[in-house]
Amino acid sequence: MLALLHTSPVHVPVFDALRDSEAPGLAMHHLVRPELLDRARAQGPDAVSADVSAVLSEAAGHGARAVLCTCSTIGSVAEAAGAALGLPVLRVDRPMAAAAVAAGPRIAVLAALESTLAPTEDLIVQEAQRAGREVRVRTVLVPDAWERFESGDTEGYLSAIAAAARKIRDADAIVLAQASMAPAAEGLDGGVPVLSSPRLGLRAAAQPAASDSSFSGLRTI
Repeated sequence: MLALLHTSPVHVPVFDALRDSEAPGLAMHHLVRPELLDRARAQGPDAVSADVSAVLSEAAGHGARAVLCTCSTIGSVAEAAGAALGLPVLRVDRPMAAAAVAAGPRIAVLAALESTLAPTEDLIVQEAQRAGREVRVRTVLVPDAWERFESGDTEGYLSAIAAAARKIRDADAIVLAQASMAPAAEGLDGGVPVLSSPRLGLRAAAQPAASDSSFSGLRTI
């Protein structure tokens, strides 16, 4: 069984649909903890380390063989907590970061939350070092996008992200830092690959969840 740690309930139907197309029959259990993101934004990701560890322990107790953390802000904390517990944990954006590094050295990161920028940039640098490649990462915070998301204006949220992506020309890949941004990539054809995390992340997490393997040496491309 694969447990998914979310900080917003909007991800539940998205990942259920992806499971049906990518890994039919995979048992999944959703853990929705919006308070973790609220505190991580206010106090920093390390402030929720103990709580994340408790959630992961709960997931393992209910039979999870692996966990996919769909929140980029607390992804590194979740991976570290999983390692301490001996439970395979994958942050949803790690496979996307590996794909971006493979696309070329100039990587642009779009985010709606400022708290996501540094963790995503750090992750891309990690994946570049693992691949033995040099990268240049440029981060872009999309103004007012998160406020639209929180108010329920999904169309406005995605439109703002798509508009920001269209302005980027000097990149080998554009990374959408948050899972909720994924639909904004649809219909974009500016010649620069636009990468999002949900499908790549679930695809990578499904195998360890169905076996006794781990995410060590993860290869996504």
